[in-house]
Amino acid sequence: MNRIFFGENLDILCQMPDDSVHLVYIDPPFNTGKLQKRVQLKTSRDVLGDRTGFGGRRYRSEVGTSMSYIDVYDDYMAFLEPRLVEARRVLRPNGSLYFHIDYREVHYCKVLLDLIFGRENFLNEIIWAYDYGGRSKRKWPAKHDNILYYAKDAADYVFNESDIKRIPYMAPGLVGPEKAARGKLPTDTWWNTIVSPTGKEKTGYPTQKPLAILKRIIQASSNPGDIVLDFFAGSGTTGIAARLLKRRFILVDNNMEALEVMARRFDGLHDIEWIGFDHGTARSAGVTQTVLF
Repeated sequence: MNRIFFGENLDILCQMPDDSVHLVYIDPPFNTGKLQKRVQLKTSRDVLGDRTGFGGRRYRSEVGTSMSYIDVYDDYMAFLEPRLVEARRVLRPNGSLYFHIDYREVHYCKVLLDLIFGRENFLNEIIWAYDYGGRSKRKWPAKHDNILYYAKDAADYVFNESDIKRIPYMAPGLVGPEKAARGKLPTDTWWNTIVSPTGKEKTGYPTQKPLAILKRIIQASSNPGDIVLDFFAGSGTTGIAARLLKRRFILVDNNMEALEVMARRFDGLHDIEWIGFDHGTARSAGVTQTVLF
């Protein structure tokens, strides 16, 4: 069974057995010092509306649901450290971790992860670059996230090079027709758009990450049947990607809005065990429920 937990992730991690998961991906709060909020707008055709769309058509907009969480920590490293220590403990000997963060904290997080995993087990800093959203006129606009990639043991870890989806060459004329037709392996810089605010993939959850990013990570660094853990699960994209690729997953979050989003995304699936949350009514079902692995 796949498992989704509503509760404090450190408490749940401490109950997990040693060497029990194959891959950890986490996208923790970035410590931006702000309230992260996303408001959904509903639009309908109305000749007297307040918005103009394609072809000059008029639309009326109404404020719909909003989701938010407070992204402020007095000591961010002290918050992360015990969780990362537990993440390393629960990884299998050939497991690996992808740690998703942004430019504000990545340097401090790299030092912390080096201490916990060992500098010799650092494999990559992946740059996920995108081109969407507001643009500062006082500095270079920040349009990338950082993903730190560590193995538990750099001498023995999973990396399925042959399974990774290839991408087009930027200058195909320089490599010849055969290589151009085959495409190239992605490097440590990934160009991928964010989740479109108007696309089918969007859930309305703040900081939702693209399915394509998670699929690339899971396909490269785990095998079918493996267990993928995300203990800052948010909208549940890690679970969606894992299930599509025939991996099992464990998701953890303590934000009720996140669990409600996941309940909608996984609605109708019967291979998921919900712990601490009644996904049928989208209400808490007792956070103090005993967790058994």
